[in-house]
Amino acid sequence: MPPPSNDVTRPRLTSRGVATRNRIVQAAAELMHVRGVAATTIDEVLASSATSKSQFYQHFDDKTDLVYDVISIRADEILSWQRLRLEKVDSFRGLNHWRDAMVQRCALRRGLWGCELGSLAAELSDSDDRARESLAAHFAEWRGLLAAALERMRDAGALRADVDAPTLATGLLAAVEGGYLLSQTAHDPRLMQTALDSSIAYIRSFQPDGAERD
Repeated sequence: MPPPSNDVTRPRLTSRGVATRNRIVQAAAELMHVRGVAATTIDEVLASSATSKSQFYQHFDDKTDLVYDVISIRADEILSWQRLRLEKVDSFRGLNHWRDAMVQRCALRRGLWGCELGSLAAELSDSDDRARESLAAHFAEWRGLLAAALERMRDAGALRADVDAPTLATGLLAAVEGGYLLSQTAHDPRLMQTALDSSIAYIRSFQPDGAERD
């Protein structure tokens, strides 16, 4: 008979326990984004989060267990940010505002460190199937937000009725991730703008004849 899962054996967290767990995950997320998952040690996470080894093992079996929480918290942050900026997009003006916000987000770090989810995917997808599946689901949700914005643009007459919004969304998300990578290697966020401008220019080719150019 298999041993009970940790979710069953661990006691319900107090508010203090929740705060400690969140502090550990946030510290790990920041360290892993800057240094990478493999290069980040549990001792560094403990030092950064001001927690003890006993506190760590109250919440996590090991570093791998912690990584799954890091993926979840990063996805929640990114998708909440994207949702806020994409859910009302129904025109090219709105799409350009989203592009500007993406470029500004990249510029605030001078292109350093890349995309939080993309960096995790690059490091973990070939070595941890559970992490890969989780990341794939989060990227699918992000792609869905982009597709929904393009569908609203189609419904508003900014794009042709026969436009394939999911396919265009895939290209736009690829431009985001490529823009992050190029900006990271060059430390130049202007490359993010170039990547997004090129993708949006292609989407413009699906405007109906005579559509207003906003």
